[in-house]
Amino acid sequence: MNDIRTPTRRRLLGFAAAIALTATPLVAFNGPVQAQGSDAAQRIADHFSSVRSMSGEFVQFGPRGEQTGGKFFLQRPGKIRFNYEAPSNFKVISDGQSVVILNSKMRTSDLYPLSKTPLKLLLDERIDLSGNKVKSVTEEDDLTTIKLSDKQVFGNSTITMMFDPKTYELRQWTITDAQGKDTTVMVFNVKQGGSFPGDTFKIDYKLNRELNAQKKGD
Repeated sequence: MNDIRTPTRRRLLGFAAAIALTATPLVAFNGPVQAQGSDAAQRIADHFSSVRSMSGEFVQFGPRGEQTGGKFFLQRPGKIRFNYEAPSNFKVISDGQSVVILNSKMRTSDLYPLSKTPLKLLLDERIDLSGNKVKSVTEEDDLTTIKLSDKQVFGNSTITMMFDPKTYELRQWTITDAQGKDTTVMVFNVKQGGSFPGDTFKIDYKLNRELNAQKKGD
């Protein structure tokens, strides 16, 4: 395993996933998904969409093998929080409208519209696999992989979600940026359901403005 390193802000936004799995695909669909593959993928997506909240731990792998981890909290629709462990101590929060990457040590706060990131597909009220969003579906004995993109929303980035085909549980996801670089998020010790304190997904917009005003003044 590689040494744990502080992830860059761009990689944090990339969030992504895809630890290499070696099983040979039993069924692979390229381009728009048809018939049985489409039905199986939508059943899995519908099940995942029905999970209104979840929490657990994560390990993130960057494109150069850098590794870090921490705890995450998810509440549908649109809300997620990643608390990165030391030494990075980053926080990444989506409040349903925006995504902020906060580095309190470096006093930086980067804000992005959720609608312009691949995370939107993961956090939607319902994961919609209609139209041309689905780029491929791969079904294996122990894994179903669904690759999605929405070029009009976030360009050439893609998100690949990997599910257990029997329990429909999310195992991991990968976001591939426009340069073809992957970031991996694998989740474990996941608990479905439950409620979170009211400020879990709160973004401090005032702090964001203050930190960016300071940065412009430097």
